[in-house]
Amino acid sequence: MGAKHLLNLIGNRLHTLPLVVLYLTDGCNSRCVTCDIWRNPRRNMPVELVEQVAAEARPLGIRWAILSGGEAMQHPRWPEIAQRFRAEGVRVFLLTNGLLVRKQIDDVANSVDELIVSLDGGTRATYAAIRGVDAFDLVVEGMRQAAERGVRVTTRTTVQRANYREMPRIVEVARDAGASSISFLAVDVSNPFAFGPRFTADTTLPLVANSGPGAPVEHGPPANALAEPDIQILTTVIEDMVARFEPEFRRGLIAESPDKLRCMPDYFRGVLGQKTFPVTRCNAPHTTAVIEVDGKLRPCYFLPSWGRLDGRRLSEAVNDGEAQQLRSSYRRGERPECERCVCPLYKGPRALLRM
Repeated sequence: MGAKHLLNLIGNRLHTLPLVVLYLTDGCNSRCVTCDIWRNPRRNMPVELVEQVAAEARPLGIRWAILSGGEAMQHPRWPEIAQRFRAEGVRVFLLTNGLLVRKQIDDVANSVDELIVSLDGGTRATYAAIRGVDAFDLVVEGMRQAAERGVRVTTRTTVQRANYREMPRIVEVARDAGASSISFLAVDVSNPFAFGPRFTADTTLPLVANSGPGAPVEHGPPANALAEPDIQILTTVIEDMVARFEPEFRRGLIAESPDKLRCMPDYFRGVLGQKTFPVTRCNAPHTTAVIEVDGKLRPCYFLPSWGRLDGRRLSEAVNDGEAQQLRSSYRRGERPECERCVCPLYKGPRALLRM
């Protein structure tokens, strides 16, 4: 199947689908300042839709399934869904805010290959300010219990104005809780497509196709982005981390390399219009599909939907005319969302052959 994955890179038609992301529910039990999805009435993905996707796992060469949302663990049948994909030889990742991990630790240990926990603070106060719930200790204990049960635990931190000074503390907390990987990415303050409706007019920047040095910033820095004084401090924080956590970088505990973290200040300067955004390398639309709770399809978290499954086979839906046109447009550099993407995913030929 690895050689077949390579055919995806030739044109705009998918011959395999290595990664699927399923939004099992669009409800959430956090109240994050960067997301409004929790304001919506909760809908759960029908199990029939899950079965339709799982039935195509082997023919499509699906290798990984990420269970997401909303909060995936609020779907009443999420363990059954995870086990269904594992029965097809798919590696299952559970992307969660961690609030229910301790309560459902047996299901976590028995149903998933990797737990990805959002950890947006290194202290109780910062976590509560960002996530809207006082659950820092609960989440860390859930991570610890999962790691003790043999589940690989990854933490993901959205770096923003309220927490960037705590990046070193977050490394310590995650490391001490047994995390196998600790990841940081800049807060996305511009994309209207990712993770549901999220922005009000006074906290978002417009998508600018040709943004760069001198590009206007109509509303000032968005509420969660870093201003220039913050960016200067962030630069110092990152350099201190590089020196302090040299062993953690060397053994890959911190997922990003020092050079990649050093690009983060330039991303925030791009948000301010002071310079161009760091160049990203991504081919996610050629290896990935995101399936929302109602069957709506996207090529990744950050690009818009091209349609729904609506009873079609997944192999057919990912290759309809609109899907291929969307892939073509991002390859030609015509998607402004890609210019300022905070989470690019690139799978080169070697990586695809190893699948």
